[in-house]
Amino acid sequence: MFGLGTPEIILIAIVILVLFGAKKIPELMQGLGKGIKEFKKASSDIEKDLTSTDDKDKKVN
Repeated sequence: MFGLGTPEIILIAIVILVLFGAKKIPELMQGLGKGIKEFKKASSDIEKDLTSTDDKDKKVN
């Protein structure tokens, strides 16, 4: 994963824990999850719009 080994991932986790504190991390992860969900939904909506536009173009020609 991005060329990171286990020690590097553990170090990053410790730094995040120290910077944000144990109480703030669940809130950050919840916000991240919501952001990812919204991004996937927007991507899906755009894909549907493009597909429906392609279908309409094919029917016209």
